[in-house]
Amino acid sequence: MPGNILNVSAFLNQQADVELYNEIGKEFFRRFSDSLVTRILTIEASGIGIACVTAQYFKVPVVFARKFRGRNLDGDQFSATVTSYTHGIDYTVTVPRPYLRADDSVLLIDDFLANGCALDGLIKLVEVAGASLVGAGVVIEKGFQSGGKRLRDLNVHLESLAIIDSMDSEKGITFRDS
Repeated sequence: MPGNILNVSAFLNQQADVELYNEIGKEFFRRFSDSLVTRILTIEASGIGIACVTAQYFKVPVVFARKFRGRNLDGDQFSATVTSYTHGIDYTVTVPRPYLRADDSVLLIDDFLANGCALDGLIKLVEVAGASLVGAGVVIEKGFQSGGKRLRDLNVHLESLAIIDSMDSEKGITFRDS
């Protein structure tokens, strides 16, 4: 789609292919199984299903950072600002303090990585909670955008299941060999 937007709504984030999600969860478990993971953190909304399936393999809870504050939450929360590549807006994500503790080892899970702003916000939440970051697993990385390289340069253990090197409406999509 225009603006380097890849529409995966038929299987990943509008309609969920649960069998695919299960394979994604297994693969993230395989790639991060040598790390102690006590909690999985994602951002609403598209990452929640993938994070939940992944969490079954780690046998840990999933926490998701909310983009909008619910009335049933008190003010005792961690927060970070995120810029949405897809929507072109800034928003504040929050996690209630009891759900992210200093003794946690946190694995981040998300559907897409473009410029890395969502993961930056999640990393900030882990930092302000005093928790340890295990790494980040993303289903699809846009390798032609800066997020993956920048996060790897910051020594974040980043695992992307598919990396797109180029997208063109006429030439199609080129994937990186993994």
